[in-house]
Amino acid sequence: MFERDRRSCRFAGGIALAGLLAGVFAFQTALPAWSGEKAPRAAEIAPTRDFSRPEPGEAFPGGEATSTKPVDANAFSHASGNMPFKREFDFKIGNGIFKKLWVSSPSSTTASDGLGPLFNSRACQRCHLKDGRGHPPAANWPHDDAESMLMKLAVPASSADAERDALADYLAAATAPEPTYGNQLQDVAVPGLPAEGHIHIAYEDIPVTLNGGRTVTLRKPVYSVSDPGYGPMAEDAMMSARVANPMIGLGLLDAIAAEDILAWADPDDADGDGISGKPNRAMSHAHGERMLGRYGWKAAQPTVLDQVVTAFNTDMGLSTRLVHRPHGDCTQRQTECLAMPTGEGKRHDGLEVSNEMLRLVDFYSRNLAVPARRDVDDPQVLEGKRLFYETGCISCHRPKYRTRADADIPAEQRDQLVWPYTDMLLHDMGERLADGFPEGAATGSEWRTAPLWGIGLTETVSGHTRFLHDGRARSLLEAILWHGGEAEAARQRVIDMTDRERDALIAFLNSL
Repeated sequence: MFERDRRSCRFAGGIALAGLLAGVFAFQTALPAWSGEKAPRAAEIAPTRDFSRPEPGEAFPGGEATSTKPVDANAFSHASGNMPFKREFDFKIGNGIFKKLWVSSPSSTTASDGLGPLFNSRACQRCHLKDGRGHPPAANWPHDDAESMLMKLAVPASSADAERDALADYLAAATAPEPTYGNQLQDVAVPGLPAEGHIHIAYEDIPVTLNGGRTVTLRKPVYSVSDPGYGPMAEDAMMSARVANPMIGLGLLDAIAAEDILAWADPDDADGDGISGKPNRAMSHAHGERMLGRYGWKAAQPTVLDQVVTAFNTDMGLSTRLVHRPHGDCTQRQTECLAMPTGEGKRHDGLEVSNEMLRLVDFYSRNLAVPARRDVDDPQVLEGKRLFYETGCISCHRPKYRTRADADIPAEQRDQLVWPYTDMLLHDMGERLADGFPEGAATGSEWRTAPLWGIGLTETVSGHTRFLHDGRARSLLEAILWHGGEAEAARQRVIDMTDRERDALIAFLNSL
């Protein structure tokens, strides 16, 4: 149900190993045992210099919240490992609502009606199957499932009052919703309405030759919308395809202190290392103020709850107390859509998603556990970890943090040493990955560093190995080779590696 924009590993880097050792490693000290006393924060989260053995706690990327359940197709669907038994009931009920199929209004099933009228999916789980990663449809849609990919829409902003209102509503500084089709292409509709259209993808081959002579063929997607149901789009319409993000570890990311994230920001590259991460900020529905963006492919959502209510409304057309639009993403030009009945009623707080339903889905989403790592002491994995660090990938994929210990942080996420491998900042990834779609502070070539925890279980959970924001990469190696911009130097180092070194690097990623 979260914004589906997929992009799996972001190996931005570009600083020389000597500079890395002189800088971030300068303050590295011996790390404490994972279950022992707390070390000073700077030393505890500093990148290691010892690749001869695993670091304390490294096998448990979610800290005490890590799931140690068997690794199978349900690996992303377990509750926080430190959740008290009495709270598991809420988790399970939240899971039930996450899976429930919503229906159109009017319906005798008053707790499940209100779907649409235009929508992308009937259930959160339909996009985030097994709470995992989405994938693009085949080029010959509709013969393949398109449900876990969406197409964001926008036009460049103007100074018109109506567009300023729309900007405030959709939390984007540089764009406004497409006048006819809104913020997102809805490819399904309730009976009596046409769908807005369907995503069509064609691919262009791009060969990349690696050191040693091996050629990897990347596939560049070319997008279009077929069967538009409400006439032509604006001539200056922008489109950005996104696949569903994995759901694991969301509450832990929310529990990382904003100052710990902002400490890595260097928007003007003041230190000259080629890495210029910057934060995105957006108005929070949940808090009523602009906050640091943490979620979505361009970090346009500040909190888990913000992401939940946005997905309920835009993906399924359901109203909540924070986004009270019972007709979802219908625009003023879609008069038939706005005339359709809604599912709001007194029994459910005058909404389609009651306050209790919303609380439970938020709780569930915050507590999907990160699985324990595999093979952390394998020599090939340790060698791959060394290469990952020395190639500069950790310049953006920051390995670890300690979450806040504040009393307002849920107990499961409080004061945990976690290993998400992200800085949650925006980075320019170059023309190869650019979608030309600004979002808040993010330009058309900037993306949030995607967390890497759980990435090695993608095929186990989701049944595919499609990565990046639109699933264009068919393997982890392809995902690396799509990197550019701030990650160009790191990409070139991977191209220059021997086959043995590249195999070790991929082995490390698959262990995450």
